[in-house]
Amino acid sequence: MTGAVWRASRAAVKRRRLQTIVIGLVVFCSTTTILLALAVMSAARAPFDAAFGQQRGAHVVATFDTAKAPAERLAATAKGPGIEAAAGPFAQVTLDIPTDWLGNAPGPITLVGRADPAGPVDRVKLLAGRWATQPGEVVVQMGFRGTGWDVLLGRTIAPAGAPPLTVVGVATSLSKSAGGWVTPEQVAALHPVSAQMLYRFTDASNEDRVKADLARATKGLPGDALTSAQSYLTLKQAFSASADSYLPFMSVFGGLGLVVAVLIVGNVVSGAVVSGYRHIGVLKALGFTPRQVVTVYVTMVSVPAVVGSVLGTAVGWVLARPIIDTAFSGVETGTAALDPPLWLPFACLVGVPLLVAVAAFLPASRAHRISAAEAITAGSAPRTGRGLRIQRWLSGTRLPRAVSLGLGQPFARPARTALTMSSIVLGVVTVTFATGLSGTLLASLEPPEADNGRTFVHVQVGSADAHQRVPKLTDAQIEAELRSDPRADQVTSRAFEQAAVVGYTQPVFVDFYGGDAVERPLHVVKGRPATGPGEAIAGPAFLDQHGLKLGDRITLDLGGRLLPLTIVGEPLQGNARSVQSNAATLARLGMKLHVVEYSVRLAPGADADAYIKAIKEADPGLYPNVVTHQAPGPIASVISFSTIFTVLLCVVASLGVFNTVLLNIRERRRDLGMLKSIGMTPRQVVAMTVTSVFGLGVVSGIIGVPVGMVAHRLIIEHIEILVFSESMINVWHAPVLVAVALAGVFIAVLGALLPSRTAAQLPIAEVLHNE
Repeated sequence: MTGAVWRASRAAVKRRRLQTIVIGLVVFCSTTTILLALAVMSAARAPFDAAFGQQRGAHVVATFDTAKAPAERLAATAKGPGIEAAAGPFAQVTLDIPTDWLGNAPGPITLVGRADPAGPVDRVKLLAGRWATQPGEVVVQMGFRGTGWDVLLGRTIAPAGAPPLTVVGVATSLSKSAGGWVTPEQVAALHPVSAQMLYRFTDASNEDRVKADLARATKGLPGDALTSAQSYLTLKQAFSASADSYLPFMSVFGGLGLVVAVLIVGNVVSGAVVSGYRHIGVLKALGFTPRQVVTVYVTMVSVPAVVGSVLGTAVGWVLARPIIDTAFSGVETGTAALDPPLWLPFACLVGVPLLVAVAAFLPASRAHRISAAEAITAGSAPRTGRGLRIQRWLSGTRLPRAVSLGLGQPFARPARTALTMSSIVLGVVTVTFATGLSGTLLASLEPPEADNGRTFVHVQVGSADAHQRVPKLTDAQIEAELRSDPRADQVTSRAFEQAAVVGYTQPVFVDFYGGDAVERPLHVVKGRPATGPGEAIAGPAFLDQHGLKLGDRITLDLGGRLLPLTIVGEPLQGNARSVQSNAATLARLGMKLHVVEYSVRLAPGADADAYIKAIKEADPGLYPNVVTHQAPGPIASVISFSTIFTVLLCVVASLGVFNTVLLNIRERRRDLGMLKSIGMTPRQVVAMTVTSVFGLGVVSGIIGVPVGMVAHRLIIEHIEILVFSESMINVWHAPVLVAVALAGVFIAVLGALLPSRTAAQLPIAEVLHNE
């Protein structure tokens, strides 16, 4: 009978072509969604570890005094116990750059001599250009992956007391092992007094283990030979301060996608088996045993499921990398690819068909226990019970007959209705969450009310280091020139400097704003702007990393001058190494820094092009351009990612509705034929069919919108390094609520439209004759 089982299964697949196509299509879309969801959740679980592992990052970057630990003794430390791999020693020198360079503030740069970017530890990734191969060349470190780094190639940096270096490459290292790399010959000419060793340990799970392994590796060296040691755990903490802002969003969408896909597959497959009870009865009447009947139906749905899962896995695997790149484009991972793990496609190829088989086995196993006569009548006998009673009650209302019949249909199959509505509810939750998330992020970008509709001009001060003209005017003269034009309404200046925070090892960058409306460039959501001397604002990432809160004081060291600051405000976000203050603070300290840029707010109706032309004529060393307001990379990434996943989930949910309506029509062919025979028009059939899911969409909206709103607030309020004001969180205005509430109706109606037209075109004579 094995051959008979296979022939019966194959015949069922061919005979039910539409059902086979639907199952294959649903499994295809669901498999794609499942793979993408698992890929994003996997990447979100440990993006730093994945990227750090791919780059073979150093668990410790150690710097030694070569006068006390010569190169041969340092090389010997690479073979100690507990060391997985090591690289070096590399000669290292720290130089001071007195001017702005490549968009960085004046300050020190650490150069390391390496012949190539590869090696067993800290594989430096080139973003643009090539590696330094001869003296006078340098490869500079830039932390974030992306494009556009070519503009830095060919520029020079001019360290004090050293020859200029031409930038031939831009690279990134998650180990942050250097600010730049030169050839070993070049660094030797700079007379280095220190060397760098890069270590990877077999166990670097916590700070104590890292310290113990480092102490073991350097045991034979003089006690003061080690001058500094940077642990990867510090870098990981700094990374998490940025990444943790966005990873919860990715996990929420991934989890929703996984649940929706599983629900849809279960609903579609079990519905297909239930609708085939009559065929099960025929097979029993022909002599098939109950076990063979179950095998026939499991095989019948598994064939399109296997095809759909294979195609869905292939498409999902192709899309996974671009989706992850979009999701994590605002996260510092260098060029290390956050590739989805290789087990994912195999898990989908095995797991999804297994899910289909289980979903088919459960209803088929129930059917194999009943007699052939009962199975045959189960597929064709009129439905009785609660569904019929509700339809009779609705027929007594003033609703049109087509509407009352449609509203009563979901009660005939309560289990199927519950599964279908669950997927619609999750679709509504996704739409609501994504709408709230996008609304909050966009609200955080809105300028102050006074700036709405105004044009802003950004004026960059030219720098010789960037191959630009140097202004002939002083800072004071430039500001006076910008203000003298009647088209200018407000002028704000920005100077910045690198400084040390007393009591901490990591340096920070300090922006000093001056001129008009110094609070305007930064959106303070807690506390107040730093307008007075000795005041500063810092983002949640900085406060979290330094254990500070509003009202606390910190002391900065600017070239030997101590600058005490009080944290009075907290912007929406900020770099973990960035603090903002004002020109009055500098005046109190008796310092004056070079201004690097100006922001000019034009008067209403002012001609921006004419103003820019006047600035260029006044001083060719000024580079003005009109400010175009665009979402920052991380925010744009989250919005794009949420949009992609919302569309995917809505499509999958609509396919679930499509299948449910199709199964209902198949089961009610005789009822539809009789209704049409007594005068129901095709338009009324469409109305009845669409109404049968319209109510599900309405109820799903009522349930899903509040759940989505709660999920939005919970996620937004528990992001440790982003802080939003209440006005940014409360984006639920009447038009928005109406729109998201209608999402369930849209999903339901979208899935029902095509099957309803099919039902309207059923030929009466053929239906009644077959019955």
